[in-house]
Amino acid sequence: MIIAVIGSSNPPHSELIELGEGVGRELARHGVTVVCGGLSGVMEAVCRGAKSEGGSTIGILPGRQSTEANRYVDIPIVTTMGYSRNVIVVHTGASVIAVGGAFGTLCEIAYALDARIPVVGLNTWPLTATGEGTPIQDRIIRADSPADAVEKAIAAARSRTDN
Repeated sequence: MIIAVIGSSNPPHSELIELGEGVGRELARHGVTVVCGGLSGVMEAVCRGAKSEGGSTIGILPGRQSTEANRYVDIPIVTTMGYSRNVIVVHTGASVIAVGGAFGTLCEIAYALDARIPVVGLNTWPLTATGEGTPIQDRIIRADSPADAVEKAIAAARSRTDN
């Protein structure tokens, strides 16, 4: 199983790095391969966590060189697509875990929700369905720890009927 982890390359506080690393460790403990954007911040943290537990990592890179990947990426995939690679990141995972995140993460959440790919949120964006206050809590599965996020992401991935 492959699960996508998304989050900021420059998170505003270290708690998000710790959460990302915890998610990576938990995914690896469950034998799940991590796919992410392959750069710094939360992406590097999740890869570092996965590698610390012997897990495998894939980085979907925005640029032209595999050397852009953080040092914990096992398989760098060069796209030359910039932020457009976000579609590939979320569609590679059977589910998505969003850890914090800036506008790139928000974009990835939208791509996943539009494609009916389950999204688990860990300290991430609060969203409404129409921008008019209708909660979409049933679409973003909230988690309160890395272990909780991974358990929910695995369960959501297994319950998909389209993969």
